[in-house]
Amino acid sequence: MTTDSLPLMLVREESHAVQIDLIYAGPHNFTGKTLYPHALCLLHPQAEAALRQAVALAARMKLTLKLFDAFRPQQAQEALWAVAPLPGYIADPAVGSNHTRGIALDLTLVDAEGLELDMGTPVDTLHQASHHFHSAHPADVQLNRARLLAVMLEAGFEHYGHEWWHYQLPEAERFPLISQADFMRCVQAAGGPD
Repeated sequence: MTTDSLPLMLVREESHAVQIDLIYAGPHNFTGKTLYPHALCLLHPQAEAALRQAVALAARMKLTLKLFDAFRPQQAQEALWAVAPLPGYIADPAVGSNHTRGIALDLTLVDAEGLELDMGTPVDTLHQASHHFHSAHPADVQLNRARLLAVMLEAGFEHYGHEWWHYQLPEAERFPLISQADFMRCVQAAGGPD
């Protein structure tokens, strides 16, 4: 089996010129639990190609993308829903998440000193203050969110209004949910445990 037949591609800091801090690969997330069995950043090939464009666009502004989440296994989606069954913020696992299709990213922008730009709330703040165009934030926060929005839209992603950090490929339903078996094939191809 070649890696060309795999539904997900590995994204690495070195190969993609990004920072990666997968928040669900450790306990520092709103659940307080480690939800991912492997700390691998994986994306559908079309999303990976769009990410490369976004990286180049951010670099023109002397900024770097920092990724908090990409592909999300179904079991992790179920665990998130069990802690916070909040439609609008957490996708019902019975329907499926666009992260589980491998076409969604949670991310922010980092400046030349390696500091995250102020986006007004931490990632995964399940509150109206996280809505993309929440008017109560000061101008610098609005500008930072607009910078991320501009980069991601120009790269071919669309934004999700409730979460300033969430972007996905358009027409998400045309991409199938990635099965556990296909996910494990990708993990093995990436050199993860069997």
